[in-house]
Amino acid sequence: MARTKVLIIGSTGYIGKHVARASLALGHPTFLLLRPSTASDPAKEQLIESFKALGASILHGSLENKDSLVEAIKQVDVVVSTVGGRQIADQVHIIEAIKEVGTVKRFLPSEFGIDVDRDLSNDVLKSLMEGKVKIRRAIEEAGIPYTYVACNAFAGYFLANLCDVGSSPSKEKVTIYGDGNNKVVFVVEEDVGTYTIKATDDPQTENKILYIRPPENILSQNEVVAIWEKKIGKTLEKVYLSKEELARKIPELPFPSNITLAFRHSFFVGGDAVFEIGPNGVDASELYPDVKYTTAEAYLDRFL
Repeated sequence: MARTKVLIIGSTGYIGKHVARASLALGHPTFLLLRPSTASDPAKEQLIESFKALGASILHGSLENKDSLVEAIKQVDVVVSTVGGRQIADQVHIIEAIKEVGTVKRFLPSEFGIDVDRDLSNDVLKSLMEGKVKIRRAIEEAGIPYTYVACNAFAGYFLANLCDVGSSPSKEKVTIYGDGNNKVVFVVEEDVGTYTIKATDDPQTENKILYIRPPENILSQNEVVAIWEKKIGKTLEKVYLSKEELARKIPELPFPSNITLAFRHSFFVGGDAVFEIGPNGVDASELYPDVKYTTAEAYLDRFL
């Protein structure tokens, strides 16, 4: 049986590169749409060459160039968008091109965070997610088969720093949000790629939200800190930031610091990450128990 052909738009970005690698590793004919400026960027050259070495087909074009987009989409069965925040609204061009081509079996728009259709706990985040909500409605109105990927807290953003700030876990002090007991889902970026690609041609994920919730990675901030303390053999100093203080600080901060804090409010005191999955959703861990995901404990070993 022929493998599903996958087009990835945004493959050199933060999460896109992991989706691209997973597609290639799982044996899918993989096409990467690159802007001319990206293809010629020295900073991206090594990454692009690594994709080529793994068998990726490089296509040149952009969301603004309709002809290039249509020609790229004609070659594939599935389209995965991993574009960044500034291009979320531009995904309407992908929707239009998919409709014109008429043969695409699934579209996965750029989401990869919280479920944007839920009643989120703070207004800053609600406002930020409006663009993604509009893209969901446009896909549904167009009648395009879809899968929305909700994977909550990226390890690189939230686990690497014990849910605090910075790019590595402190060995001295940590800020605890609220009482630190709210459960959050942490997902390592490589695993986001794997689960996403497995869902691209799975009938069970068609017109569903795919929730990526590795069971061993559903942890509170206190549990994450305790894992790290055990590894380094030391108790960290803890500074507590109450739910009320956190909510008060968000509107006081300039962009993008307010967004960073809004996500921490959402995950660690707002309860936006862990809830009962409804009939419009499926659990990636239940669908794909064969995936050997990276646990939070194993991930933190990278920093020892």
